[in-house]
Amino acid sequence: MSVKNEKLGAFPFVIGGLSFIPLIGVLFGVAAIVWGLCTSRVGARKLIVLGGAGISFTVLLYGGLFYFGFVQRGGVYDELRTKLAQTTLNSLVQAVEFYRVQNGSYPDSLDQLRASLPMGSPVLVIDPSDIRIGDMPRPFFYQRVAADHYYLRSIGQDGKPFTADDILPQLAAGPAGKLGLLVAPPAQP
Repeated sequence: MSVKNEKLGAFPFVIGGLSFIPLIGVLFGVAAIVWGLCTSRVGARKLIVLGGAGISFTVLLYGGLFYFGFVQRGGVYDELRTKLAQTTLNSLVQAVEFYRVQNGSYPDSLDQLRASLPMGSPVLVIDPSDIRIGDMPRPFFYQRVAADHYYLRSIGQDGKPFTADDILPQLAAGPAGKLGLLVAPPAQP
């Protein structure tokens, strides 16, 4: 009996089946394809197809995650990014207010605030709701108004502050007049 008429054993097909494991399966898929190309036994083409299908599965899975996570608008991921921006803004208000307690005035910019934070601080000044691929991350909108007030918000998809898509900090009701955060847009002349 010649080698050409012998069937492939189960082990190469197990390797091909492992190619359906996301990400790491690509290595098994490549191994299955190479194994199928290097043998002349019956079932080599099936092994090549199985390895290619596993690699395709990984590409489709991660391509879909990328699309739904970074490209698609209006989906569940937009809602999650909005909630993350909301939470980040709330902690940023606390950091701005603490800066005022320590320094006697509000920071002139978020960069000044970030420079004053200890190394490894969990306070972020980058807007997580902004997901422009290839561009530098956009910081939250911060504008100091006089000495005792400031605006802080996520400027939303349109990139303009004081519009309907802005995300504002949501703080628990406390003593009025204690925070310098302004929510209402500035009066237009």
